[in-house]
Amino acid sequence: MARERRLARDGRGLRAAPERHTRLRVSVRGVVQGVGFRPFVHRLACEHGLSGWVRNDPHGVLVEVEGDPAAVERFLGRLAEQPPPLATVELVHAEPATATGERGFRIAGSAPRSAAAGRDQVAPAALVSPDVAPCEECLRELHDPRDRRYRYPFINCTNCGPRFTIVRATPYDRPLTTMAGFEMCDACAAEYADPASRRFHAQPNACPECGPALSLLDGAGVAVAQAHDALAAAVDGLARGRIVAVKGLGGYHLACRADDERVVLRLRALKRREEKPFALMASDLDAAARLVDLSPAQALLAAGPERPIVIARRRRGMPVAGAVAPGSRDLGVMLPSTPLHHLLLGDLGTALVMTSGNASEEPIAFEDDDAIARLAAIADALLIHDRPIHARADDSVLRALGASEHAADPPSASRPAITRERRATGGTHPPALMVRRSRGYVPRDLALPQATRPLLACGAELKSTFCLAHRTRAWVGPHVGDLRSWETYRSFTDGVGRFEQLLALDPEVVVHDLHPDYLSTKYALQREIPHVIEVQHHHAHFAAVLAEHGRLGRAVGAIYDGAGLGTDGSLWGGELLAGELGHSRRVGHLWPVRLPGGDAAAREPWRMACSWLAEAGHGDAPLPAGMAVAVSAARWEQVGELVRTGTASPITTSMGRLFDAVAALCAIRLSAREEGTAAMELEAAAREGERHAYPLALLDGDVLKLDARETVLAIVEDLRGDVPPALVSARFHNAIAEATVRALVVLAGREDTRAVVLAGGVFQNRLLLERCIAGLAGNGLSVLIPRELPPNDGAISYGQAAVAAARLD
Repeated sequence: MARERRLARDGRGLRAAPERHTRLRVSVRGVVQGVGFRPFVHRLACEHGLSGWVRNDPHGVLVEVEGDPAAVERFLGRLAEQPPPLATVELVHAEPATATGERGFRIAGSAPRSAAAGRDQVAPAALVSPDVAPCEECLRELHDPRDRRYRYPFINCTNCGPRFTIVRATPYDRPLTTMAGFEMCDACAAEYADPASRRFHAQPNACPECGPALSLLDGAGVAVAQAHDALAAAVDGLARGRIVAVKGLGGYHLACRADDERVVLRLRALKRREEKPFALMASDLDAAARLVDLSPAQALLAAGPERPIVIARRRRGMPVAGAVAPGSRDLGVMLPSTPLHHLLLGDLGTALVMTSGNASEEPIAFEDDDAIARLAAIADALLIHDRPIHARADDSVLRALGASEHAADPPSASRPAITRERRATGGTHPPALMVRRSRGYVPRDLALPQATRPLLACGAELKSTFCLAHRTRAWVGPHVGDLRSWETYRSFTDGVGRFEQLLALDPEVVVHDLHPDYLSTKYALQREIPHVIEVQHHHAHFAAVLAEHGRLGRAVGAIYDGAGLGTDGSLWGGELLAGELGHSRRVGHLWPVRLPGGDAAAREPWRMACSWLAEAGHGDAPLPAGMAVAVSAARWEQVGELVRTGTASPITTSMGRLFDAVAALCAIRLSAREEGTAAMELEAAAREGERHAYPLALLDGDVLKLDARETVLAIVEDLRGDVPPALVSARFHNAIAEATVRALVVLAGREDTRAVVLAGGVFQNRLLLERCIAGLAGNGLSVLIPRELPPNDGAISYGQAAVAAARLD
């Protein structure tokens, strides 16, 4: 994934000076703090017999190196090409300095931000590494009774451990992290100062004598056990069917036995989460493979240093309560992300539900006092520790892809070159669909195809994220959630403030969605940043994928989601767009229908069934038999009247709501607390291997229209003929995929492009996505899908930033 590699040199050249020794000042940019980079430079310089020093500065790492010119050249080459595993070198800039005859090489104290500001006022601050799961060396020590860190829940080294969630500011040094309050003991200090140690300059270095410690609190917040006793008591409580809140890297989890139906149902009730699946944590890959069918690609994802939740097909007869993921054939499974989680799972000997520490529609708790206040009503006990979390980060969620592995262009295909770099844009994981991007991936930066002034993009309303950008880099914040509560909104604004401080960026441009009532829009306007840019919701989706793939030219795309305000004032959601980064045109859409009751239709999918039946000419049809158990004839008639009159029923082209309508017609889901639940269960119900598709007309005119009226009638006819919902679902998915492919093939020809974008939350549906990719690739088109960001609204802020950069250019 590397771009062009070349060394930025001073105009006089590296060997212009006639001296026997050369001295260079070398500035290194990228993710080079908190990843063992200074110890790496120290070892590298010593191997080459060079003198000088290395230190952190607010923009990365600064090195002065002196010695034989050939050795200096070799040093520079390895500096860029062979960095530590967690580092990402983006730029190495060398310029001559005056030789001093210095002897030896040392790690110098870091330069404060103010000291470096005058040298490069426009450069962003140093990049911080994401949090990293325990490395194999630390795990061996964790389980070695002879090691002084045996069973120490906070073991780490320069290759693993907390990073982003403990950093308060850069340069990355212990006093600027939440480890500042823990003074290293003599043994830890000796490791920290020893160039031969794996913990040489490891900022979170600690041990049981000097580091963080565990406590177990009861439901009233009173400490009842400490250290090893706290862990043992937590394990005992979990084994006996208790709910325990566990403090992790970026916040708290709520944990309970995964095989205990009673406690899982109790957790659902207390957390007020009736439908959405819970994630599971297994002790290792073997344990995970007993729960789900893990392909090699999925196993690689799960075992990566990011430790995401990986969605995979559940095994038959596995020991998991049905209430963990009702209505789904899949389970979300992750491996331990901290030494504490390794100890918990290892001691318990069974998988745990490990879900976000919050109640429904609230942000994850990450501060101890807040966790005690909010989680004590849910958890029987809280397993906490005294290392503060500075930045909230929920678990990331990924879904491995199958048919799409070779269909899409590589993410870095056309990105602009920068000075000599080694790039790790999205890690080394196999092709996957990001469902939620947070812990393990944030704050990893993303490239922008066009440079921009410092800007803030505020995203959308659901699955909210924000994005800061400067020059050709963008930083998307962690998943926040839906901006529908004060707590979530405060989490959003606090996160923006932390990123602005961490990156030392003062936005000159602010970007927001067209919808005036989104809290993200209101926040953008309250910032009083003079340059304001509006970006239409679906164009932001379109641009996010184009920017990820570095594409500046023309493309067409299908953007399918729940709803977003269109430029004509209606609610879009099944859109066909043509254009490029800065601008796009609506060249097609799903047939428009009424949205009876507005937002209520997303919570009651049967309303959309009523609307689509009316649009298909069956407005007088009686209540379908499968709905009678939950919907009265009177309510059906009332909603039908809303559709007929248009009262409280705006026009929409939402593809997500069409999926809801079909789920309701099949009696799979008639009501839902979470948007998208009906569509997910409809996908889960689809019979594998079915290739028949319902008719779905493509109407040509000023714009293309995907006319699903005949599709809905065919579905009703099949259901009346007792065709199983599994077949109906599969044939519906095939119909949408085939019509989408036909439409995009037509539009690609008209627009003279081979590039096709698939984006929007509906494309989290793997069945639909892979059918579309296969069909488009079979027609010779280059399919661009999200890789490093979700297809859902989590990518909107990055798309907004990319659009703004293109318009400002």
